[in-house]
Amino acid sequence: MMEVIPDVRDGLTRTERIVLYVVHETQRELNGRNVPTAMLYGRVLEYVDMSEAELHVYLDRLGVRGDAL
Repeated sequence: MMEVIPDVRDGLTRTERIVLYVVHETQRELNGRNVPTAMLYGRVLEYVDMSEAELHVYLDRLGVRGDAL
């Protein structure tokens, strides 16, 4: 239930925050290069259970576009 309630500080849900964290950490590992969506999906699954379609919904909501992030 807590995954869908936005935080009062910035309006992000727990899942959105996880997606952004994983993008950031993976970009650091790749020395700032784009993160392939398949790689991101695999890493996000370590934190939260979601379908690939759900990940794309979150990425769209966060303003992330394209095959590679």
